[in-house]
Amino acid sequence: MKTLDEIMPILQQLLTLVEQHFGNKCEIVLHDLTKDYNHTIVDIRNGDITHRSIGGCGSNLGLEVLRGTVLDGDRFNYVTTTQDGKILRSSSIYLKNDQGEVIGSICVNLDITETLQFEGYLRQFNQFDSFTSNDEEIFAPDVNNLLSHLIQMGQEQIGKPALEMNKNEKIEFIRFLDQKGAFLITKSGEQICELLGISKFTFYNYLESSRSQSDSSDSDQT
Repeated sequence: MKTLDEIMPILQQLLTLVEQHFGNKCEIVLHDLTKDYNHTIVDIRNGDITHRSIGGCGSNLGLEVLRGTVLDGDRFNYVTTTQDGKILRSSSIYLKNDQGEVIGSICVNLDITETLQFEGYLRQFNQFDSFTSNDEEIFAPDVNNLLSHLIQMGQEQIGKPALEMNKNEKIEFIRFLDQKGAFLITKSGEQICELLGISKFTFYNYLESSRSQSDSSDSDQT
């Protein structure tokens, strides 16, 4: 195979299969990475999930693969968050030509926002305390992936996406991440500010408030 056009009917049939199987909560994207990176999307299903369409651009992960920073770009079941607060469980594979050069990719983004909200309701209904799961270990390929997992755990704890949280929920969310050591990761605070839609000043106020609450709780117990 030299180009995606040679197998385009097969690829489109594959996209239709995934679309019909998972329904309108699943976005499937086909990128032709031999094109200008600002216009790599040649087919997309349920593009309203990330607000993209045919002719749109690829993500930062694709850039890393094309540059050679990442040799094996295939990733499965990683968690991402859209700019409007949707939580996605995503997988990506890269397609190569006969010379082993990357020429395309297929990405699947499953919107799990509502199922996480329902899971949060069930946790409250069952009076399940997520903080008792202190021994859970996450094996992530890098710190960004690790932070994504911690963010997902925090949103599950609160029971809603970050952008839908009120002030008290945001403080509780930050407290959860702080207790998990998330802010030891370089530039994690900046990512959380962007995720919550708050300034750095507000973030540090919330962080100080969350730590004060934790110290107060510890004093009460002693």
